Formats: sequence, structure tokens, C-alpha cells
Amino acid sequence: MKEKKIKTKGDKIQDRPLAMVGGKGLFVTEIEDALINNKIDLAVHSMKDMPGIIPDELTIGAIPKRENPKDVLISKNNIKLADLPTGAKIGTSSLRRSSQLCHLRPDIKIVPLRGNLDTRIKKLKSENLDGIILAAAGIKRLGLGDKISEFIDEKTILPAVGQGALCIETRVNDSLINPLVKKLDHHDTRVAVLGERAFLRYLEGNCQIPVAAWGSVSQKKTTSKEKELTLTGLVADIKGNTIIIDTVSGPEETNIEMGEELAKSLLSKGAGQILKKLKLEHENDRKTKWNNQ
Repeated sequence: MKEKKIKTKGDKIQDRPLAMVGGKGLFVTEIEDALINNKIDLAVHSMKDMPGIIPDELTIGAIPKRENPKDVLISKNNIKLADLPTGAKIGTSSLRRSSQLCHLRPDIKIVPLRGNLDTRIKKLKSENLDGIILAAAGIKRLGLGDKISEFIDEKTILPAVGQGALCIETRVNDSLINPLVKKLDHHDTRVAVLGERAFLRYLEGNCQIPVAAWGSVSQKKTTSKEKELTLTGLVADIKGNTIIIDTVSGPEETNIEMGEELAKSLLSKGAGQILKKLKLEHENDRKTKWNNQ
């Protein structure tokens, strides 16, 4: 097997937060184009980078067993989140993380943070930050687990849709590759992640909107061998003033319906107004940039 590295728009733009760049699939579009045009035979993505809808020619061939889905804090002097000083400067370019963090600690100052993981960790010192928040899975996969100050509980900061999972994307009609990658699929991870993605897809979410979801599959508390999915979803405004969150549970085979049900629940509780306002603000920003060109 030969590896082919493809730089995406998200990789190339390092001077702005992703929410300001706009668009969907910032880290996958160029790779998907190569897959569709038979330049590569399969693609490996971070699942949280995948937009809710993928091209008709492609499919999610496998979702391997999920790594830890939590976010982590890497801090100066190994301080925990609850012990950060008033006015602490925390680095992140994720609207999902910053909105939940500001809801928890309105005194904290958010500092935009881009670059690869090594660059971000170096900025902890070079930009005199009190801490940075990153995905646990990425840190562990690069062997940097010793730098983690705290694993942040999902009840404190709900993870991104698909966080901790990988996506192996293939062509729908590839009869050679699809049976091979299917062996890498992890059932419980697929059930949970596809439920989360159904939630995201129904909300038409992307990196410009603070949306989070996390699903877990467990044995039913009965003598049967049936499993159930518990799915939690969240929508927030950018400043973290308003957080709307809910949880649903049900049979694992209803994961897609549950994701949509969860999205409808949040919309009925006010998430629709938040999303409408954010989309209007993004549209106005685009018009302003266009007029200034």
C-alpha cells in the first residue's frame, strides 16, 4: 500500500480561525476529489472533519474503534480547568469549545489557535497562554499524552460530532476495496457516530456553528443481549450565553432516527433561533468581505 499526502484548504490556511474561512469540508474536499477521480483508492479522515453530507459517489467504508472522544486541557504548570486563574487566556479556534468554556467560565479570554499539534503546544509558551484545549485522540495518536493536564468530562465540554473516530472513505462501487476495509469497522463506534452525524446533518451544522454531540452504546439493563444508544446533543450561541442540550436513548438500530429526533428536540427548545441568527451573521460577513474587495 502506498500513502499519498494531500494538502487541503484547511491545511493551507493557518492565519485565520476556521470559522472565519467558511464553507464545509475544509479538510476533506480535495481528498474526496482525488478519490472520486480514481487518483487514490481510499481516504482516511478524522471523522470530526467530515461534513454531514458526503458526495453520492462515496461511502463511509469503515469506522474503526473510537479513541477517547474527550477534549483535553494542556496548561501552564499542569493546572486543572477549575483552578485556572480569573481572566486566564485559553487557546482554541473551535467555536464549540470556546462557547461551552465561556458558558462555564465567563471570565476566561479565548485566544485563536491554529497550526498542527506541535505548533499549538509551542504557542502555550510563545503566546503566554494559561492553557490550550485540544482533542484527546490527536494528542494520544502522536504520543504526546504526557503533556495532558486534564481530560475534560463530556458533561463539561461536549465533544464534536465524531470526535475520536477515524473515517475510511471509499468509492460506493469499489468491489475490491470495500470488502477489505469493512474488516476494520467497529460496530458500536459506527452506531454511535452515525447517530451523531444524523443529528449534525439535520441541523446542517459545520465549523461555523457551535454544535456538539456524543453517543455511547451499552448493554440494556435486562437479561437480553440487545444494546441501546444514548445520544446527547448541544447547540450554543458563540459567546456561550445560551446553551441548549438534550439527551435521547433507544435501541441501537434506531440510531439515525434518534439523531434526527434529538435535533428536532433542540430546535423546539430554541436552537433554531440561534442557528438562524448565526447563519445571518455569517452571510452578512461574507457580503461585507465581498464589498471590500
